[in-house]
Amino acid sequence: MLLGLGAFVAVALALGARCDKDPAELEARYATAPSKFVDVDGARVHYRDRGAGDPILLVHGSNSSLFTWEGWASALATNHRVVSVDMPGHGLTGPDPRGRYSAAEMAEFIDHFASIIGIDHFVLAGNSMGGNVAWHYAILHPTRVRALVLVDSYGLPRAEPKPFAFRMISTPGLGRIVRWETPHYMVAKSTRDAYGDPSRATDAVIERYDDMVLRSGNREATRERFGRAEDDLYNRLGEVHVPTLILWGTNDKWILPKYATQFRDRIAGSKLVMLDGLGHVPMEEDPAASVAPVKAFIDGLL
Repeated sequence: MLLGLGAFVAVALALGARCDKDPAELEARYATAPSKFVDVDGARVHYRDRGAGDPILLVHGSNSSLFTWEGWASALATNHRVVSVDMPGHGLTGPDPRGRYSAAEMAEFIDHFASIIGIDHFVLAGNSMGGNVAWHYAILHPTRVRALVLVDSYGLPRAEPKPFAFRMISTPGLGRIVRWETPHYMVAKSTRDAYGDPSRATDAVIERYDDMVLRSGNREATRERFGRAEDDLYNRLGEVHVPTLILWGTNDKWILPKYATQFRDRIAGSKLVMLDGLGHVPMEEDPAASVAPVKAFIDGLL
């Protein structure tokens, strides 16, 4: 029985294993206008910069890319300078030569990136992992953040276990094997699970996620990132004193809506807006509905 089980697992792993994708091929397909690249501490960083006016910087979530913000970027760029960026180990940026994958390290990456492209004082918005990076940044660099938008943000202690795939890739030893195991059906399921209405996750969206995950070096970066110990900076959320908007999908299955109220309670004066029927990536699932409260929030400040 044990030999049979071992053979089954070996076959399953072999069938799920896929090679990395060539960055040049992915750039030829995805790095269309207004995409740009800039060197940040030795990393060739992919970003998009459009519009003019008071700057807004958008930070995506885990295993996502700047393309998750396209609906918001187009809507906000009519009155603002909107910058979205592929974070280290993600999208077309790829792995970071300095291995900056903790939330605090990625906050420092944001600080260097913002200075290089010439934005000194900005509204900072982040989804999931990007939300974690955003509130870390607001604590560590309070003078540069004009306002904060947290979209289904990660970073508070969870009562629930992490998703199974995340636990596998962060397991020592096993993670090095699982790092190659990214079958298309798993990417498709994860993408649909992130939506409140799974039917809104189109084939094109799933294909884009699949391509970005398989970009050379990104899966190894994910393994390294998940292996990092998490800090306890959430105990300092009370130090966030900039205007803060918290957005949360009522159907978020990845980070439950109860954490939205915890963020609201920890950040004095923050405003919470629940987005009915939407999931973990509301800005991607329904850009128009999710950006409306952001426009009202920002226009009330600037």
